[in-house]
Amino acid sequence: MKAHARLTACFEGGRTVLRELRSMAPLTLLPKRGTGATAVVHLVNSATSPLGGDELKLTIRVGAGASLRLSGVAATIALPGLHGEGSSSLVDIVVDDGGSLEYLPEPTVVTARARHAAVFRASLAPGAFLHTREVLVLGRAGERPGSLVTTQQVTRGSVPVLRQTLEIGDSTLDASLAHLAGRRVLATDLVVGGPVVPEASGEWWSRTPLAAGGTLTTSLAPDAVTALRVFDES
Repeated sequence: MKAHARLTACFEGGRTVLRELRSMAPLTLLPKRGTGATAVVHLVNSATSPLGGDELKLTIRVGAGASLRLSGVAATIALPGLHGEGSSSLVDIVVDDGGSLEYLPEPTVVTARARHAAVFRASLAPGAFLHTREVLVLGRAGERPGSLVTTQQVTRGSVPVLRQTLEIGDSTLDASLAHLAGRRVLATDLVVGGPVVPEASGEWWSRTPLAAGGTLTTSLAPDAVTALRVFDES
């Protein structure tokens, strides 16, 4: 299955307007009715995906002065293909000056024998704001995960803010202290364009100011609820 969904938010008449809202199964975009300053859209998987062989793309554009919150409503389950094929997903984001985007998908569960590659790519103007989270769950209860390669590329005013790639699926590496230390859930929270916050850390989590601006918080935990609690409390 190949799918490309598009979402464009613009600031018109003193409010944020969804100028383009184009779903393509399994990527379904559902706007929430309201008159607030921020447009709210929910991302729903209308079919089981990604399956091996799937190629999914989500394009998000936020214009100058517009404010958009895009959140998931259920976990994404990466499943194997019938013949061992891999799947891929790309989230491609552009936020103009004065624009604001919160992109908060639900966790991604990498099931046994799945092979998934996920890319998150964001190009921000110097005066843009971005808040995004990624929660990775290594396998369903009682099973070993398949393989996952996840890449995050974020620039602000053409200056690299974050470029990192994580590979999951090697049992020896996943268990090492230098990698995931045997934890089942890895969560990251990235804020660019927000207030400056100091470096901090605790048991199984850390918050790091980035050299080009922004803050990256990382949490390792046995479950998603515990991993996300760190972000709310820190």
